[in-house]
Amino acid sequence: MIMTSPSRKIIHIDMDAFFASVEQLDNPQLRNRPVIVGGDPRKRGVVAACSYEARFFGVHSAMSSAKAAELCPGAIFAKPRMARYKEISAHVLSLFSEFTDLIEPLSIDEAFLDVTLNKLGEPSATRLAEGIRKRIFKETGLTASAGVSYNKFLAKIASDLEKPDGLSVIIPEKALRFLDALPISKFHGVGRVTEKKMLHLGIRTGRDLRQYTKEDLLRHFGKNGAFFHDMACGLDDRPVRPNRVRKSIGSETTLQHDSKDTHYLLTILHHLIEKVVNILLLKDCTASTITLKIRYHDFSTITRSITVSPPVFSAEDVFTHIHRLKNTTELGRKKIRLLGVTLSKLSSRQETKPVQLLLPFPKDERKNLEYIKSIHPIL
Repeated sequence: MIMTSPSRKIIHIDMDAFFASVEQLDNPQLRNRPVIVGGDPRKRGVVAACSYEARFFGVHSAMSSAKAAELCPGAIFAKPRMARYKEISAHVLSLFSEFTDLIEPLSIDEAFLDVTLNKLGEPSATRLAEGIRKRIFKETGLTASAGVSYNKFLAKIASDLEKPDGLSVIIPEKALRFLDALPISKFHGVGRVTEKKMLHLGIRTGRDLRQYTKEDLLRHFGKNGAFFHDMACGLDDRPVRPNRVRKSIGSETTLQHDSKDTHYLLTILHHLIEKVVNILLLKDCTASTITLKIRYHDFSTITRSITVSPPVFSAEDVFTHIHRLKNTTELGRKKIRLLGVTLSKLSSRQETKPVQLLLPFPKDERKNLEYIKSIHPIL
């Protein structure tokens, strides 16, 4: 039985293959062709994003550019242009504000909107979502997919059902039937390790998950157990927070293959740094604490953190500290399966006077940074 109020109307908007779609928009010769946004495949680059034409060949973000080129020999590689992506993202966000003030951006290319009480007085969230998608296409030339439901969890899942350029709705009356058939890997917060543990317990779908009591799930998964139980029951009372104060911004990825290739691992780290710094800039914030997370091939996990002054807000500054943190780990000597970067102790940039770090690099670190700059267009 669904216990949450069905009166809320939540929309999740997700721009389709955003970076790659912008490249195709600005360069008509790239349209309908496999486009990969990322580093040079000849210099151990990493895929930041790719078009649906490239995804058809199995290309995905965080994959090495060399592997992507192997899977899709006809792919066209484009360097990221963050200023352009941010420009379009800001325009899309301004469009949202014409429909509601309750907007919660999740990243540069997606956001939640609470349209329960919207500016148009439109009772149908489905019609509003379709209207938003049409406005985005009319004013930017880009497509977006939308999910509509009575909570954030279901709205986000719905937006992924009919990609690209699609609209899906999950109404309260059909939510449990939908969740019953949903693979456990699609549930928010279920990563590879948790999924493996759930499969061991015989939990393969939402229906299986709901057979366990909240107490059982708490015992198996700690505090996340209650969250998983609520999701399986269609419960998610999290509000859309337009002025959400984020305590941290993080990104992590599990590598396709365990690796101790230092150059490859550094390019993965740069991809992660780019993602978290993009969000930091979108939020107009700085960060005082930088954390590196590493999970080795034997599943042992470590974190290394540093708190700096002045706070940082550029990819280069973050990488400088991550590079030093990695020297306190076994990166390059022991195979790694997961890397993560987190920025915390966030402050508004308006409260922080931008100061460039002046600490000199030791010679070997300077050489490594120059190599990374040569393959990473953001730096």
